[in-house]
Amino acid sequence: MKTGVGEALVLSIAMAAAIFFCRIFPFLFFRGKNGSVSGKRAGAFLSFVEKTVPPAAMTVLTFNSLASPVQANYRELLPVLAAAAFTAIVHLWRRNPLISIFGGTALYMLLFRFFL
Repeated sequence: MKTGVGEALVLSIAMAAAIFFCRIFPFLFFRGKNGSVSGKRAGAFLSFVEKTVPPAAMTVLTFNSLASPVQANYRELLPVLAAAAFTAIVHLWRRNPLISIFGGTALYMLLFRFFL
């Protein structure tokens, strides 16, 4: 399917607007009289979001990344499970998301390249 320049421009503007709105939404929603985030209720809500969203997002991403190989091809499951286990172990050991995510991704890419 061929996409025209005008269609691509409209889609790019729509994506930019959606990203901009997602970035500015918390500041608009939780701002106080002086423009800063304030209020007991806003602080409690932000604290709740801060604690629950990252684990929930990681859980969704984990199940999403593990579901595709199981459905597609059982041979692809070994590199995915090995990389997921490696990522979890390194994260529990070092408590550094950057190291664990990049390490798990690198291991998956190596296993996928050399064993499939």
